Amino acid sequence: MTTPSLTGKTIAVLATDGFEQVELTQPVAALKAAGASVHIVSPKPGVIQGFKHHDKGDTTPVDKTLGDASPEDYDGLLLPGGVINPDVLRLEEAAIAFIRGFTEKGKPVAAICHGPWTLINAGAVSGRRMTSWPSLEIDLRNAGAEWVDEEVVVDQGLVTSRKPDDLPAFCAKMIEEFAEGRHQD
Repeated sequence: MTTPSLTGKTIAVLATDGFEQVELTQPVAALKAAGASVHIVSPKPGVIQGFKHHDKGDTTPVDKTLGDASPEDYDGLLLPGGVINPDVLRLEEAAIAFIRGFTEKGKPVAAICHGPWTLINAGAVSGRRMTSWPSLEIDLRNAGAEWVDEEVVVDQGLVTSRKPDDLPAFCAKMIEEFAEGRHQD
């Protein structure tokens, strides 16, 4: 089976300091290999600090700040995990509004590990079937999601996975959903 083409599509990756490095770098590499243009969007300019679990990893350059990015400019959204990254983003109103701009328009969103935390604050999980890092299970259930412990879950353009070990399945489904485009209820 061939990988769907994302040629002509532009994908936003919303992240800040504390992202789990492999949950950003591996999906970004997969998106680019499928032909997508990818922008790292962050509340702050310059670079953001990645982590390899509890240890500092590499920095990643920011392409656009939230103030210069609009969901209208993108075909899909990637939300990498890491504990710090989504915890900071969910308190950033501009980040939540950015995410909501995708979910309200039915644009595909892919979130891994702790990434779904931000979807709770964006009001985008009620009635959705999804997975995450196990510590988010109660948070997601309390927000109205049907939480399951599976490698990758797809629900009307929302792709979720639990952890870095799930990245091969996550990346494949993310590309498939981004290629399909908008999902309407």
